[in-house]
Amino acid sequence: MNILLLSSEVADIMKSGGLADVAKALPLQLQADGHDVRVVMPCYTCIKGYDNFQVIGECVLNETNPNPELHIPYKIRKTYLNKVVEVWLIDCPRYFDRTSMYGDNNEAYADNGERYAFFSAAALDACTRINYWFDILHCNDWHTGIAPMLLRIKYNNDPYLRRARSVLTIHNGAFQGAFDRSQISIIPEIANIYNDKITQGSYINFLKCGVFYADKINTVSPGYAAELTTYLGGHGMTQNYLDRQSDLSGIVNGCDYSDWDPKSDQLLRIRYDVQTIDQKILGKYLLQRKLGFEMGDTPLYGMVARLTDQKGIGLLISILDRFLEHKVQLVVEGTGDPALQKAMQEIADRHPGKMVFQPVYNNTLAHRIEAASDFFLMPSIFEPCGLNQIYSLAYGTLPIVRAVGGLKDTVIDYDKDKQNGTGFMFYDPNSEELLSCLRRTLILYLEDPKEMKRIKLNAMRVRFNWSDSCKKYIDLYKSALKKPAWN
Repeated sequence: MNILLLSSEVADIMKSGGLADVAKALPLQLQADGHDVRVVMPCYTCIKGYDNFQVIGECVLNETNPNPELHIPYKIRKTYLNKVVEVWLIDCPRYFDRTSMYGDNNEAYADNGERYAFFSAAALDACTRINYWFDILHCNDWHTGIAPMLLRIKYNNDPYLRRARSVLTIHNGAFQGAFDRSQISIIPEIANIYNDKITQGSYINFLKCGVFYADKINTVSPGYAAELTTYLGGHGMTQNYLDRQSDLSGIVNGCDYSDWDPKSDQLLRIRYDVQTIDQKILGKYLLQRKLGFEMGDTPLYGMVARLTDQKGIGLLISILDRFLEHKVQLVVEGTGDPALQKAMQEIADRHPGKMVFQPVYNNTLAHRIEAASDFFLMPSIFEPCGLNQIYSLAYGTLPIVRAVGGLKDTVIDYDKDKQNGTGFMFYDPNSEELLSCLRRTLILYLEDPKEMKRIKLNAMRVRFNWSDSCKKYIDLYKSALKKPAWN
């Protein structure tokens, strides 16, 4: 089948998080499985070398509209993922000539609603210009939530596109894109549609638009799909999800093991696999020396995360001083909320030789933390899927997670299933529960090295392959194609 995948970011071109990884890996797997895929993303001018990408179309959105103020020129540029999947970039300086993708100095751009409304409209318009007739429109997160609405309304009588069906993948339901209605005035076909299922007070909610109009909706884990239908986990949209519950499902993200495999990871100085896991400790010694820690068999805890409340940073900060009284080492790499960064740095300053905080994102360091650590911290308040716990499993670094969303779908709690355990869980979003869990891992590390090694080998044998996730997406697409036409 022909698949058009829209994403605000795509790894290898522009990335801020896990959405970009999915927008690269899934199309590559779909193409490898014999489907024809086009990926469409904005052409941000902060993309290095964007102006060298081939221009394959010069278009005007709303070209036939009698109001010239609605005529918005744009170019379609083309590049490739791994030389096999076409990526179209919507080049419109009015919206994408900015210093970053979403905002500056922790402040979102005021016109983000208009920017991504335009992007969705231009992506579909581009298909009609290039004559790419897709079967499935695969949208991702609020940035593309307007697209299923456009497909149903603007293109409902199109001889080709009216046969297409849409899928919306929700990577994080907390971000919904609620904007003043004036921000969609550039799309006259939908500017005056009012429906209490797509509004938030006087605002239009882009994610609600996608949930209401898409033929199928999925999240990036079954656990998170279930949580969205609860009043605690629905981020204010519980009823929207309950209304579409029969069309809502969850598919765990795959992992790109070409990047995340300790046997072949070119960013590591010491590489290992299940047969040579004893080499792992040599990488630990190297990282200890680099960070200024005492080299030796002290348990090393690692964390690579955005510093936000979602990631459970608040839970961690409140008990770190007490945990660091033990003979442990902790390295945290991450940026985000300035107040959380400041708190992390202050704790590290109080515990020299035991904690290092790196307020950056450095990919090489991230890989080395994953490989060298004995345990990896992910105490998330909510987690749609999570990738770092999957990377940690591959490296034999035992995840310490809260039992939510994709974390509970990918980690087997050792305390509940000792034979098959691959990590450790705590359940309530409570700092004392987290501290208790951390202390349990410390006791196991100190008292039973053989058991620790066995659990690490359990973890390394787990695989979340994109080929398996892709089969589930194909089934999802097929079920979307069976949906009746929109009336």
